[in-house]
Amino acid sequence: MAEELFGKDSFSLPRRAIEKKLRTVGIEIDGKNPWDIKINDQRFYARVFSQGSLGLGEAYMMGWWDAERPDLFIEKVLRGGHYANSYSWPSKLLNIKGKVFNRQTRSRSKEVAEQHYNLDTKFFETFLDPYNQYTCAYFSETDELNEAQEKKLDLICRKLQLKEGDTVLDIGCGWGGFAKYAAEKYGCKVVGITISEEQAKSARAFTQNLERGAVDIRVQDYRDLKGGKFDKISAVGVMEHIGHKNYRQFMETAQRMLKDDGLFFVDTLGQDFSGTAGNPWSDKYIFPNGMAPSLQQITGASAGLLVLEDMQNLGIDYYKTLRKWDENFQRNWPAVQDRYPAETYRMYRYYFNSFAGALKAQRIHDWHVVFSKGKTGATYKSAR
Repeated sequence: MAEELFGKDSFSLPRRAIEKKLRTVGIEIDGKNPWDIKINDQRFYARVFSQGSLGLGEAYMMGWWDAERPDLFIEKVLRGGHYANSYSWPSKLLNIKGKVFNRQTRSRSKEVAEQHYNLDTKFFETFLDPYNQYTCAYFSETDELNEAQEKKLDLICRKLQLKEGDTVLDIGCGWGGFAKYAAEKYGCKVVGITISEEQAKSARAFTQNLERGAVDIRVQDYRDLKGGKFDKISAVGVMEHIGHKNYRQFMETAQRMLKDDGLFFVDTLGQDFSGTAGNPWSDKYIFPNGMAPSLQQITGASAGLLVLEDMQNLGIDYYKTLRKWDENFQRNWPAVQDRYPAETYRMYRYYFNSFAGALKAQRIHDWHVVFSKGKTGATYKSAR
């Protein structure tokens, strides 16, 4: 992340100059503040210089640097303006690939399931809530993660204006948390789809005690959806895996599967500029082929198909969510550590903290977006 942290000329800067640059944003090497950085291995400098943000993350995984609060370190760097993701060669190469190739084809889209979502559900339970919500919680009048995640689930239901008997399509249903909540609390019939075999297995087990037919979990790509229409559609934490070359097809699918008076809800990480790829480190280690869309990309893909009825930015709530995940993960890691490589612990801690820092610095956001087909003439009433 040397170029991303310190600018295009960073390869010519010696250690002293780097330390000086960090001081301009209030970061000291071996300082006493929680955001100060401690260098444990001098190879840190060469790795970061040569590989940018990919090198910064890998150096953390290898224990070459530490900070009491890595999230605050990342936030300060970003707020200080010493970040431009396109400078380092891993970023440039990734963006070129994203422009030239469709990195989220049917076959490639399964890579994130194979690498990430097919991990043992017990692993995710080390940091998630009882509903296994792997997206932003809603910290409205609470500081408790479990309560905040239930408030998020209810918020989605209210934004979709769910009522008893509604048929709901849950694209990217995860471990079945939203499907179960919508069926139990609102009396809906839910079809949930996921490309992860492991998630589908867990989701079926999680919803098996519901009334027969209340929830149907399928292993299916959204591009293969056919058949009847639904009253409501949800896509929570899905657009990050769709890819800019497929946004239009995704919106076309939602439009085709939605009844004329229905509503379509999207919860996604987002960014202010229209990119073609994600961060090199998270692309390699956490969410292969993932990227956050811009508002321009979302509205461009939906133009002429769907009407944007409502939008809410919950970025700071996602920051709080990631902080809670990090706390839970540190506390519960000993129960599962024997099953995973030693680097897994620092890898996930860096994931939680780097995303949290970017959200707190408002370089990425979490958006709730509600669409309709614009065919009823009714006024949509926002839910908060």
